[in-house]
Amino acid sequence: MDKMTLNYPRAPLRGTISVPGDKSISHRAVMFGGIAKGRTTVSGFLPGEDCLRTIECFRLLGADISRNGTELVIESPGIDGWQEPADILYTGNSGTTTRLMLGILAGSRVHSVIAGDESIAKRPMKRVTGPLKQMEADIRGREGAQYTPISVLGGPLSPIDYEMPVASAQVKSAILFAAMRAGGTSVIREKEVSRDHTERMMRNFGMDVQSEDGVITLRGGQELTPVHVDVPGDISSAAFFLAASAMVPDSEVVLKNVGLNPTRTGMIDVLKAMGADFEVDVTDTDDSERRGAVTIRSSSLKGTEIGGDLIPRLIDEIPVIALLATQAEGTTVIRDAEELRVKETDRIAAVAEELGKLGADISPTADGMVIHGPTKLSGAALDSRGDHRIGMMAGIAALVTDGPVELQDPGCIAISYPEFFGHLDSLRGE
Repeated sequence: MDKMTLNYPRAPLRGTISVPGDKSISHRAVMFGGIAKGRTTVSGFLPGEDCLRTIECFRLLGADISRNGTELVIESPGIDGWQEPADILYTGNSGTTTRLMLGILAGSRVHSVIAGDESIAKRPMKRVTGPLKQMEADIRGREGAQYTPISVLGGPLSPIDYEMPVASAQVKSAILFAAMRAGGTSVIREKEVSRDHTERMMRNFGMDVQSEDGVITLRGGQELTPVHVDVPGDISSAAFFLAASAMVPDSEVVLKNVGLNPTRTGMIDVLKAMGADFEVDVTDTDDSERRGAVTIRSSSLKGTEIGGDLIPRLIDEIPVIALLATQAEGTTVIRDAEELRVKETDRIAAVAEELGKLGADISPTADGMVIHGPTKLSGAALDSRGDHRIGMMAGIAALVTDGPVELQDPGCIAISYPEFFGHLDSLRGE
């Protein structure tokens, strides 16, 4: 579908939904299952386009992966039994697949070439290939492996002691995957702690990985033991309905089985700072991934300042936070979010331009944006730019605009949330 018109009558959002599985955890479940020798099972998997690309990569490497809806069975010969792929490992629009696969492939025994779509071809890969080369990985590509396509000749790796220049779970995870195969102990030092799904899943698969005060230590050569992975709902997807319920008068929405990993709950902190009326009921606090239900009601919101170590905990939620800020009293300042410049789009510029079309008082800055509210928003033609987060932001914006929103390329939303519009309609009572 090239375009869709969103023309929603003003009405409260009410009901209960379960958002789809966490995208980051779904990727990693397939990756660890593909590396481990034997049978790994997964429930709650996100069958979005990005995660399906990860499955296809591992099938080309020799893993037998069957899927029934959100259930997976992964039968793998283990990384040492992989076959050399007969085709390019195509990652589509998935930066997570691309960057993490580079780390995984570096320590394998196969030669492979990895490439994605036009967006991926423009996204910086040197932040991953640089440290991997320090580990003596044989990696080659455009402009010194700065951009895809990238060729990886797997082989023996050396350990690394690496200080992260920016908070990035993708870079950290790529290094950790390579460190699993290195001949020694690797250390990664984070100035600001990024999402820790990789470390948690390593422990679930039987590995000893230490993490304390931003220092992660991993001894290479450890074996993985296949397990069952139960994927919680994605809080980055839930964030769009949290924002919608907070903005739309007389709303009350319950989001079930939401992942509440402390490295991902920045949206909860922002809602609290803005004065939103919500409750969190933690239902599972095991050592893998915390989860629970979030109930949120409409309320009067106030502007806030968002920056520093909060940013890595909500980087994917910033588009909808910016929308939320347009309906809040006062000024909201988002800073220290330079990482948004190198997402699927330049999200700082994209969010400011698209919300500006609706009449938002928003100004982009080098590392974020400034939003003044509350502002009356009017319908307009918006472009997702192929970015699922921008597309979902536009879908939620249509709930509070006077007049319809015409959305260009809504199909990209399927990357992370195939049921998005169905869930939106159910909360609207349709």
